Amino acid sequence: MSAFLSELATVLVDDTAAGGRGIWRVVQPFVYQSDILGKTITVEPGFLTDYASVPRVPVLYLLFGDTTHKAAVLHDWLYHHHEVCDEATANLVLLEAAKIARIPRWRRLGIYLGVKLGGSSSWEEDGRGNGHQLVDGVIV
Repeated sequence: MSAFLSELATVLVDDTAAGGRGIWRVVQPFVYQSDILGKTITVEPGFLTDYASVPRVPVLYLLFGDTTHKAAVLHDWLYHHHEVCDEATANLVLLEAAKIARIPRWRRLGIYLGVKLGGSSSWEEDGRGNGHQLVDGVIV
């Protein structure tokens, strides 16, 4: 059964990065059991995330921004680890995790459609190792 097996703990690294969303560092192992993947995912301490990349368009952000941090961290991690699954499966795990996090159906479907329609460039970028990285205290 899909479940979050630990709490998400992060600290803010840079509040101006990622288009104002900020960059956050996972500070303890964040563990999730996924039925879709048939395995447990452990997001390691030190992993950097911008949570959900919801455009800062007022209505969109009001409806979908800052609503599903746990699922967004898993999704970011999967986008950075192509060896675990493909892009379509990563997007389904986002949807699965958002349901487990009790995000309302209308909201999780909107978030899912957003990554399905607009996430491919991030999938390609993160897969080349160009996701958020902290080098000598600077996010690159």
